[in-house]
Amino acid sequence: MLDTLVVPHTAPCAAAREVARAYCSAALLGHCERSYLWAAALGSAEGLAFDAELLYVAALLHDLGLVPEFDSHTVDFAETGGHVAWVFAAGAGWPPERRRRLAEVIERHMADAVDPARDVEGHLLERGTSVDVTGHGLEALPAALTADVLARHPRPGFPEEFLACFRAQAHRKPASSAAAAVRAGLADRALSHPLDHP
Repeated sequence: MLDTLVVPHTAPCAAAREVARAYCSAALLGHCERSYLWAAALGSAEGLAFDAELLYVAALLHDLGLVPEFDSHTVDFAETGGHVAWVFAAGAGWPPERRRRLAEVIERHMADAVDPARDVEGHLLERGTSVDVTGHGLEALPAALTADVLARHPRPGFPEEFLACFRAQAHRKPASSAAAAVRAGLADRALSHPLDHP
């Protein structure tokens, strides 16, 4: 069932995967890959027309603001990730408008909701990351697809590592989106994820 999802085979997608593998832990890389697959599956199921290359690159790079090499002590990690992605896109030869869109998609993934009429890729990345971190929206995905995704990109250690990153962000940046998520009970939802407790 996983084979029905479009995973773009373009040079920027391959480069984004290379960057994510170089800087993300195995647990965080798996999260990025799964987030794209959940997002693409939701978009396809709901008949949303989306730019698969833009969504994939955004998904692979969206958490670079959490890794030590790019972590800012003053800037929200999602905004930092947007800046890093803009630089990546410039190096990939994307025009300025597409670079800006990539940064927007990443910056918006921490929003409570993103209007698909305004930003369909931002909408899908927000939903895909929510499925992966807390299980919110998982019920909309077929069980066979979920099993295929987990077989290819398993989750060992992901909730604990992700929470440690968010708690560190919250401690240093109390006004950040990560801090808001921690205050809103992220830990309970992430540690009781239905994919980890079937």
